[in-house]
Amino acid sequence: MTAISSTITRPLARRWRHVIAIGALGAAVALYLALVGIVPTFEARAMISSVLALGETFVLGTMMVIGYLAARYFDGQPAMSVLAGAIAGLMTGSALTLLMLIGPAIDLRSIFLNASDSLYGVLTLGRGLDFLWIPMVGGVVVGALGGGLRILPRPIQKSIAAGLLSLVALGLFSNLLRKPLLASPFASIGRLLFASEGLTLFGAAVTLSGALGAGIGGAIGARFGSRRWGMLTGVALGMIGSLVIGLLAADLAPSALARPEFAALGGVLGGVIGVGMGGLLGGAIARRVSSLRLDRQFDALPSPARSAIRATPLIPLLFLVLVLPFAFGQNFAQVIVLVAIYILMGLGLNITLGLAGLLDLGFVAFFAVGAYTVSLLTSTSPFGIADFSWWIAVPFAVGVAFMFGAFLGLPILGIRGDYLAIATLGFGEIIRILSVSDLLRPWLGGPQGITNVPKPFDVPPGDPLSGPSQIYYIALICAGVIAFIAFRLRDSRIGRAWVAIREDEDVAEALGINLIQTKLLAYALGAAFAGLGGAVFAALIGATFPTSINLLVSINVAALIIVGGMGSVPGVIVGAVVLIGLPELFREFQEYRYLFYGAALMVLMRFRPEGLLPSRSVQRELHVEENVEPAGAPVGSSVAQIEAEREGDVERDSPYSEPPAKETP
Repeated sequence: MTAISSTITRPLARRWRHVIAIGALGAAVALYLALVGIVPTFEARAMISSVLALGETFVLGTMMVIGYLAARYFDGQPAMSVLAGAIAGLMTGSALTLLMLIGPAIDLRSIFLNASDSLYGVLTLGRGLDFLWIPMVGGVVVGALGGGLRILPRPIQKSIAAGLLSLVALGLFSNLLRKPLLASPFASIGRLLFASEGLTLFGAAVTLSGALGAGIGGAIGARFGSRRWGMLTGVALGMIGSLVIGLLAADLAPSALARPEFAALGGVLGGVIGVGMGGLLGGAIARRVSSLRLDRQFDALPSPARSAIRATPLIPLLFLVLVLPFAFGQNFAQVIVLVAIYILMGLGLNITLGLAGLLDLGFVAFFAVGAYTVSLLTSTSPFGIADFSWWIAVPFAVGVAFMFGAFLGLPILGIRGDYLAIATLGFGEIIRILSVSDLLRPWLGGPQGITNVPKPFDVPPGDPLSGPSQIYYIALICAGVIAFIAFRLRDSRIGRAWVAIREDEDVAEALGINLIQTKLLAYALGAAFAGLGGAVFAALIGATFPTSINLLVSINVAALIIVGGMGSVPGVIVGAVVLIGLPELFREFQEYRYLFYGAALMVLMRFRPEGLLPSRSVQRELHVEENVEPAGAPVGSSVAQIEAEREGDVERDSPYSEPPAKETP
């Protein structure tokens, strides 16, 4: 009996050790967020007005994630999952309580400047050190919620996670979204959805209704017809129902003070009704579409007609792109221009690194060549050598950058791997040093750079296109054209040659690929794309300064390719938006910008190494299931045999077949 009980106890004890380790990790993360100043600094940014701030979101989010992770060791045991999440959350909250208990006693602020009364006020919800128990109780409750989330079906889990992330995203972008709504005929709706800082309770209810509509509506739709249609109609009707019933509830409120609360309650009720109706409607639509056989009718259409139908959703997207600078302001337009410039450089490095596998850490040099070429040819300062317009100077900038790319490629054709990265890094540093040197000061202006670079269009100061708006449209057009060229190059013969070189240079050469020409073309084309980005940057700033030429630019371009997906053109765009656009919109948190930048990169490389939007080939390489031949199978058995085994179409004595189940009397 003792042996049997010890055998049962050991796995259980091992599970609890994992739970305690997860709780200790949560305690360390919570203490780190508190002591480095993230919690008190971000407390000034509201997520849900008068309810939840960003600093509190970090603490609560840590507790919920830790509770969710701890509960995975008790999958299939709902009560134990919730208990494990509560214990891990308790450990996380207890660390914060211990911090407030010993911090004032030992003068912890002499070591950690952020261990101040403002931090303790955030952790106790403004009630002071007499309420030290608040983080512990909050940890138990939120950790248990995280454990309870693990119990739910996977689609519901994903929809709740999407809803919580949507709350954070809309809370962060509330100021940006509120402005165009207030200037539109929907100003009253904008005031109900967004406060001056963050979302309102009603806005949070509408957001959660839409997110939950994806999971719950999809589950209902799958039961009655189609999960996809259930998700679409669940999201749409969830948000519409929440919005409509919330507005009606606000109008029926007995007083103006109760209007926000009535709107929030109505939003929750409307969301529940809308999600249920959306799931049922999605199932009905799916059955109707299936009965009409629209997919066969679509396949029977001519190819141009199918292409036109697929492109129809792009029309409202194009309209949105056209009005963005006027709806969100010039600052937002400037951020989009920076994103487009990095897309141009990313598409260039994607040829060199993503397709050809040639790591170039001096890529900023080609960007500098394009910027300086345009500045020299167009500037009205003493350093200008010609009175060209920007449009005439751009082809020269692209051509000069192209030649510099070929010039760089010649001496390093035989270098591979880490040595190639060091060599290209040296080239970039040479360009940076020359730009500030006394040797080229009479031509490039030295540290002062070249100023007075005119805009592409000469418009009066009050014109809507006088600011970054005109560069916004030019940058997007350039990015679109270069993206199209990159798409065509990737699928062309030269693109396949680059991929072959990336996989194995020796084999590629044995197959007849000219390594010298192919590598030089990769360097030159990548440099030309970066030179175009430099030309757009010079027009945006109106000058070119040596301070813009630094190693961090090259690292950012390489990082956005890795984050987006190696060799993927859409991945470059997504990577630029995530790594360049989002940080630019939150420059008030400049002190912690690269902390989150690095953390996001580590998490992404751990859980999605292929990137956010990888190419199909890279995704297959990283996630293909290995076809391991079982014992007794003949060497070199075909994949078809394995697939036949999976389908059950194998002989009984085959080594791929499972042993027959024993019949029970």
